[in-house]
Amino acid sequence: MKIKIIYLLLLSFPVVVFAQNNNRTIRTLEECIDLALKNNLDLKQAQFKENTSDINFRQNKNALLPTLNGTYNLGISNGRSIDPYTNTFVNEQLSFSNATLGLDATIFNGFRLINSWKQAKLNLQASEMETEAAKQALILNVTLTYLQVLNAQDLIKLAKARVTTTQEQLDRLRSLYEEETGNPAEYRDLQGQIAADASYLVESEKTLENELINLNTLVNAEAEITVAGLDLQLKIKKYTYSPSDVYMQALEVFPSVKASDLALEAASKGVAIARSQYSPEISLFANLNTNYSSAARLFNETGSSIVENGDFVTINNENYAVLSEETNFRSEEIPYNDQFDNNLNSSFGVAVTVPIFNGFRAKNNVALEKIKKEEAETALEKTKLNLQQSVKQSYNSMQTAYERYKILQNQVEAYQESFRINEIRFNNGVSNSVDYIVSKNNLDNAQINLANVGYEYLLRVKVLEYYRTGL
Repeated sequence: MKIKIIYLLLLSFPVVVFAQNNNRTIRTLEECIDLALKNNLDLKQAQFKENTSDINFRQNKNALLPTLNGTYNLGISNGRSIDPYTNTFVNEQLSFSNATLGLDATIFNGFRLINSWKQAKLNLQASEMETEAAKQALILNVTLTYLQVLNAQDLIKLAKARVTTTQEQLDRLRSLYEEETGNPAEYRDLQGQIAADASYLVESEKTLENELINLNTLVNAEAEITVAGLDLQLKIKKYTYSPSDVYMQALEVFPSVKASDLALEAASKGVAIARSQYSPEISLFANLNTNYSSAARLFNETGSSIVENGDFVTINNENYAVLSEETNFRSEEIPYNDQFDNNLNSSFGVAVTVPIFNGFRAKNNVALEKIKKEEAETALEKTKLNLQQSVKQSYNSMQTAYERYKILQNQVEAYQESFRINEIRFNNGVSNSVDYIVSKNNLDNAQINLANVGYEYLLRVKVLEYYRTGL
């Protein structure tokens, strides 16, 4: 009964896994890379930073242009106030309006605006390199994870082959065991072996699921995916580039190095910007103004009249009033548009600002920018050092994997022949189950190790090519 339960579990487990994978969309490596470049969240964060740098660059570039601003006011004043039209005091409700147009153009400020624009441009280029580095790192991670999924699939195939081989021997011995003609110990040994093979199959399936989770996290697609096979055939060829070759080429093409180098140039511009605070600033200005007041009046002549002027003359001791001719006027409101035309005035000139003392702010800003430059230099050297260390480590791991692969190839060939002999001897009753199981496990483990080290070599080569070409 126990044998039947184990056998049913072995048959049902791959079916369950297949049902899980059946809900996933099969994708090629190229499709996975395209989806990751579109959906990966870490890459989107790098792109947001690049977009911010682009806006800052355009803002600093536009700062080189002159500024033109206009203002317009409209209001009502109650009580005693100054008439903006006549500049006299009035005590009435007064509606007023004014408009101003001002132009300001910086001619010289110690090249601060130009250096700010150049610094923003360098920061933008550095952000672009950082985004490119994030893209290439993402492509590498997707490729490596894809290969790890393929490796896990191959290990499952080997695990299933182990189960099938052991099951065939178990089926052969079952009839002898039930007829009580065979060695019961050999039958029990194979029962234990098939349980061990089944356990390894379960572990292999779990490893595959974990690798698929990692791949789906990188791709971040709406529907979960699984991989399409690659015709790799594990063609292992000796890597022809030395660590120094890889490192020297990486210095030329690796985006992270370029980004750090551009950041250093931007920091140098920051020092020049801070030093511009010592220089005077020269600018041109021009203004155009006009206004309106409801108290403004236009007086039109309407004729004349004879009126007493308050003086008098005395003739024969009799006073006579003095008459004079007085011109008559009629008050009229001046239209809004007419006032704006009549009150129009302009001004222009040159403004010079000379820094004399600002609490050592300019000096401290220069010192801070120099520190930022030193930090950028250190960051560049650290990037190069980390790159060199990573290249050496990857190369050593690749070289070790290559040497192990060659050794394990010979081991697999030896164990294949040994297992072939022991299987014939076991089937003919010449050897016991212990020899058969030991020989079988040796071959299975050797094949698993060979597959693992083969994929490890391919992964290390991919990493070295990533450093060498930036792709």
